[in-house]
Amino acid sequence: MSEAAEVIVENEDIYSTDFILEMSKQMRAIDTYGTYDGWTDAKVLEPFVLTKERKAEIPVVGDPDEVTMSRVKAFYNAISSLIEKECGLMAVPMINLSHEGFGRAIITVGKLIVLDKTLRDVHRFGFKSLSKMKDEADKLLSVALEIVGKYPEVAGL
Repeated sequence: MSEAAEVIVENEDIYSTDFILEMSKQMRAIDTYGTYDGWTDAKVLEPFVLTKERKAEIPVVGDPDEVTMSRVKAFYNAISSLIEKECGLMAVPMINLSHEGFGRAIITVGKLIVLDKTLRDVHRFGFKSLSKMKDEADKLLSVALEIVGKYPEVAGL
């Protein structure tokens, strides 16, 4: 666990970005028992970072547990929240996963689908670093906002 904590503290500036702050909020929101109270954002977000060593410990074939599935949901909830913040319209994430870890993540704004992502091997969900996670989220957010901008009448329904 200490190795992961060292990896997480890659860049202190990343903890002040909108996405990382929102991810921290989303993770704390699903913590119904108060386990994360008093934890730093680095410790709360630590499970999202999968180093080569950590990824090697996860079997290639496996079923995702509830904790991993909640992390996937928190990731897409954070993106939805940022879409709402940017365009002022409600964004709704919908995630459908099989027990084997395959499925889809869709985010809608009004009647408009702004994100449609195929999910595979969810039991191995994670990123090489927090900055890689932020980059992926920024890319998805950018595309979603571009779609909302292109079809505002459908997004407003």
